[in-house]
This record gives sequence, C-alpha cells and structure tokens, in this order.
Amino acid sequence: MGRFARAGAMVGALVLTASLALTGCRGDEGRKPEFMPGQQQVGGVSSAAPDPSVAPSDSAAAPPLTVSPADGADGRPVSTEISARIPGGGTVSKVVVATADGAGVAGRMRRDGSSWVPSAALEYGTKYTATVTGTGRDGQTYQGTSTFTTMAKPKSMIGSGLYMFSGKTYGVAMPVVAEFSPGIPKKDRAAVQKRMFVQTDPPQPGAWHWVGNGTQAYYRAPEYWKTGTTITVRLALAGIPLSNGRYGNIDRSATARIGRAFEMTVDNATKQMTVSEDGSVIRTLPVSLGKKSTPSSSGTMVVMEKKEATVFDTRDEPDPANRYVTEIDFAQRITWGGEYIHAAPWSEGVQGRRNVSHGCVNVSMADGRWLFGKTLVGDPITVKGTERRLAPGNGWTAWSMSWSQFVAGSALPVPKGGQPAPF
Repeated sequence: MGRFARAGAMVGALVLTASLALTGCRGDEGRKPEFMPGQQQVGGVSSAAPDPSVAPSDSAAAPPLTVSPADGADGRPVSTEISARIPGGGTVSKVVVATADGAGVAGRMRRDGSSWVPSAALEYGTKYTATVTGTGRDGQTYQGTSTFTTMAKPKSMIGSGLYMFSGKTYGVAMPVVAEFSPGIPKKDRAAVQKRMFVQTDPPQPGAWHWVGNGTQAYYRAPEYWKTGTTITVRLALAGIPLSNGRYGNIDRSATARIGRAFEMTVDNATKQMTVSEDGSVIRTLPVSLGKKSTPSSSGTMVVMEKKEATVFDTRDEPDPANRYVTEIDFAQRITWGGEYIHAAPWSEGVQGRRNVSHGCVNVSMADGRWLFGKTLVGDPITVKGTERRLAPGNGWTAWSMSWSQFVAGSALPVPKGGQPAPF
C-alpha cells in the first residue's frame, strides 16, 4: 500500500547503485526503478596470467594455424575472444596473450574449446599479441601468432546491472538478474547471453530467460538452489558490440552464497501462510490478502527488498479510494507493482478470515517482526488461489513458470537438464 519515499538502493540489489521509487500494495505492475549506472569495480573469473616470455617448444618447426583476430587487425572490441583454426581440425592446448610491453593477460578456454576468453575486458586502444598452440588430429603440434589492436572507447554504450552483491547470503530462490538500459533486441540477445557466465559450487545446471523487451534476464536452475551453494557470476559485457552502434559499458561480477531453505506458502482459501525451513513447517500465520478490487497476485515470487520501517504513499493514484499515506513496519517487497509482505495492525481482526488489503500480504505486528527477522532476500513466497495471476517481469518472476517454459526464453539452445558451466 503506497509509495516509499525514495527508499534508496535495494538490500542485496543491483551491483549498479539505483534509487527506487517504491510503491506498495498495488494490483497493477506499477513502475520499475529508474536505471542508473553503477560504480562497482570490474572483476572476472580469476586465473593465473600466462608468462609471455616463455615460448612453446619447437615453435620454429610447428606448422601454422590460423588465429582470430587476424594478424594486423585493428579496431577490435575489448571483448575480443581468441580462437584458432587448425588445418584438418584439432584442439587448442595453449593461448598466451600479452601487451606490447610483455604484460600477460589472464583468461580461460571455454569448456567446448571454441575460444579463449579474457578474465577481464581488454584495454581500449591497445596492441596485443596472441600466440596459440594446438594439436591436430594428425598428432602434430601447430602454432600461430596474431598481433591486433583494440578500438578506441566508444561514445555510445548500453548500461547494465547485476542484482547480486559479493559476500552476501541469499535465499534458495535468488535468481541471477541482469538488467539492461535500453533493453537488448532479440537479434542481439544470443551474443550477449554467450558472455554472461554463471558457475555454481556444488555444480548445478541452469539457463537464462529473457523478459519482455530485453531489459532483464534471469538465470536459475531447474529446482531451487541447494543450500550452501556458492554462485559466481560474471557479466563480461564491456565492449560487446550491440545494436545501433552501442557497446556494453562495463564488466560486472559477484560471488555470493545461498543460505538455508526458507519457503513461504499462502493459500487464499484458508487465509494462512505456511512457513517452512529446511523442509519442516516451523509456523503457520493468519493473513489478509488483497480485496476483490485490488487482488494479490498468485504465483511464486521472491523477496527482493526489506525495509524495517517505511511509508507507503499513494496520493497519485487515479482512484481516490486508493489514496493514502501510511507508516509501515517490516515491509518485504515481492513485486515491482507494489505488493509486499508487511505488518498491518489495522487488519489483525480479520487476518485469517477476510481479505482487505490493496494487494499486499498482511500479517500481525508480532508475526511481521518474527518473519522479517527470519527471511533473506531471495526467499520464495508462493501465493495460491487469488483472482490475479502474477504477470511475467512483475518482480523476479523466474520461478513462476515451469522449467520448460523458462528455457524457452533463452536466446541460445539449452541442453536437456540445463546449461553446464562455460569453463
């Protein structure tokens, strides 16, 4: 119910720093936060930098292979990957990339061996030399060298964000959420998705799903993450050439942990919330959901933000009946359109019996305090049996669809069971 008075950055939210115009207890999708480029330092998948002073043995006798980018290439994107073609086919075994002054560049081969990916974006306007060694199907060693120069920094860029912070612990339903402004057109999504890397420990398959006009993409596994999972993400988008002459603005990365399995299920038929932790029911709470004119959304949502105390302000609502300014305690956002779990002492008399809210999940003050102290950003809440279905993209809706529906939103083919780690 209402709009937050400029609540500031989300808890565990965008790696880009954003200020949110937050609305509460609305039934429609509402407005999403304005997009603001962030300041996080570029990071990447770590690997030891090769020593460019050590040349492969017998290099003079090795037959040549063809390196891409080609020798003498100019104006290459800083996202450039190194690949090679061995006569008759074969496997690349070693890639050494160095600057003109001999400084090594760290990187890794993709799991499928198709190319070598720098661990961070290359520098603009800089000359690099790549030396590639491979083994042909004939058993011979092949080698090739290419010296290329990267482009000057482009003037037109696409902003990107990552809803995950390094060092944070999230709930089992926390999707990896990438955001773009402007959105990525369908024709460009495959190239972008190929540079969005996710690794999990223990390993779990996963896939990306693009939302609507390409302003967001979610990554999840077929089931909720295993407790204790470490998720490492790199959006290696700096210098990626996109549509209309725009390029990716920056690499973004985060390493986070998944905590205990904490789930909330709300049944409109009983007006009760069942709370489970690690598979066992630990509490049942009476609730009041949205009344018929402002129903709550049915579907699986995710806690996106937590505010211990705030103000809902809906004075700009077209319907005078929905205009108010109310102080709210223990608010947990679950949709962009303004639906929250929050304490509502004014509705305690009907909680468990009747729906009176503007779309939020109302609980008592005591239950709201208890629940707020237990939840993490990324914990799932499933609401069943209301008059409204959760709209795709109205919050982190990655789990409000089947796995087959989810993978259908990928810009790249997804193997059965999910995409393995790229490295």
